[in-house]
Amino acid sequence: MRLFKYLIFLSFLPLFSLHAKTFVYCSEGSPVAFNPQITTDGTSNNAVSYTIYNRLVDFAPGSTEIIPSLAESWEISKDKLTYIFNLKKGVKFHKTKYFKPTREFNAEDVLFSFNRQRDVLHPFHNIGGGLYEYFQSMEMGKLIKDIVKINDYKIKIVLAYPNAPFLANMAMPFMSILSKEYGQHLISKKDADKIDHYPVGTGPFIFIRYIKDSQIRYKKNIDFFGTVPVIKNLVISITPDANVRYQKLKTGECHFIYNPAPSDLPSMKANKKIKIVQGAGLNVSYLAFNTEKKPFNNKLVRLAISHALNKSAYIKAIYMGHAIVAKNPIPPGIWSYDDSIKDYKYNPKLAKELLKKAGYEQGFETEIWTLPINRPYNPNGKKMGEMMQADLAAVGIKAKLITYDWATYLSKANKGEHSLIQMGWTGDNGDPDNFLNILLGCASIKTGSNLARWCDKKFNSAIVKAIRENDQKKRSILYKKAQKIFKEEAPWVPIAHSVVYRAMLDEVQGYKLSPLGHDIFSTIKLEKSKK
Repeated sequence: MRLFKYLIFLSFLPLFSLHAKTFVYCSEGSPVAFNPQITTDGTSNNAVSYTIYNRLVDFAPGSTEIIPSLAESWEISKDKLTYIFNLKKGVKFHKTKYFKPTREFNAEDVLFSFNRQRDVLHPFHNIGGGLYEYFQSMEMGKLIKDIVKINDYKIKIVLAYPNAPFLANMAMPFMSILSKEYGQHLISKKDADKIDHYPVGTGPFIFIRYIKDSQIRYKKNIDFFGTVPVIKNLVISITPDANVRYQKLKTGECHFIYNPAPSDLPSMKANKKIKIVQGAGLNVSYLAFNTEKKPFNNKLVRLAISHALNKSAYIKAIYMGHAIVAKNPIPPGIWSYDDSIKDYKYNPKLAKELLKKAGYEQGFETEIWTLPINRPYNPNGKKMGEMMQADLAAVGIKAKLITYDWATYLSKANKGEHSLIQMGWTGDNGDPDNFLNILLGCASIKTGSNLARWCDKKFNSAIVKAIRENDQKKRSILYKKAQKIFKEEAPWVPIAHSVVYRAMLDEVQGYKLSPLGHDIFSTIKLEKSKK
């Protein structure tokens, strides 16, 4: 009995005190699911996409360079319509408590993974509701004309029309490769829905278990086809409060914390046991108007609120100056950014005049949904909501603040249940399309990522033409045209582009900050720095 009690006690000790090669990452939230085909948020990507899965191609750590992954090479036809991928041999799927693979990765797994999203008759298409936000927002089903298995280690993808960012899109999480054999196993057990929650991939870490809203555990994949991780165990400790994450870092309960609070940065920089990594994030924070609902279907109301919000005050109070005011829906680090566009100045008097012109001289009542977790693009949704609430009250708009847990927030937002909502985005591939199409394209209303639920024919025509154009100069002209239309119609109030920070103990080595906001753990090792 004493031994049993002792073992229970040990289970609550910090894991890295038991295993020198256990790395503990303090995350800001729980993943929505364990399948990157059906998630779009950075929290899920960090927990799932780059730990458990691989894609045919990937981004090199710390950059947007496309490198081989499950495909060792590829060929592109002169007309940019045919892509042939030569697949790696000898790649093993994870062996877990719930599945034991009997074969290695091959072309069947690629067809299974891609066709699940594009083929409504696929046995897994409707599992979880049949919503594949990225795939459908980007109209990949229309783009991909055919996927052909040439042999077990060669596939051909035929496009209906040229698509400039296609290869970069293939490196995004939603194009991760799942096991067909595992899918067939689940169908035989009548457990098909488990494919999104009990993952089997080829990545550097193997999923062990998830304690909801508390902890995720992994072990290193000793059969990984790439460089096998140095750390033996990976633990994600789910810690929504940024200040609590910092306390855990100081006490050694975490090796690494996600998105430290701006107010904690000076203290961290003064602590010799902690180091900070920072970089310009390809991100934008925004307040979206649900343009399908009154009064936000009225452009004058949207313009009034654009003038009512004091964005510079938010930068000072919430970001502590670690951000710049946003005026466009894409960040300055993205090519085709139009710096000539003039922002709407903070002007409460003009805001009141516009409301009067719109027929709302006495104002109106509404709701603002505030982010429930801190994100790189918005470190404190509640505080920003309170400041927005005060700004709107000053022009006669009474706004009630609403929030939900992260998964519910995303789910309800995708269904269009909001009126005004805080959200943001970190680019996935360095292409303007990843912002303008995913967040504002007409096809993205149905999938839910267009939270403004705004479909402008001229805007949509420009971004559709841009994605089918291979000449970057011509694409840039089209994207600048789209940015001008966006500014005139004001479906959002862009708020900020923030600097991205990560904080870690000095013993954490090998980490590279990604411009795409991803945290990659496979390159990390724990050792005292040599100073």
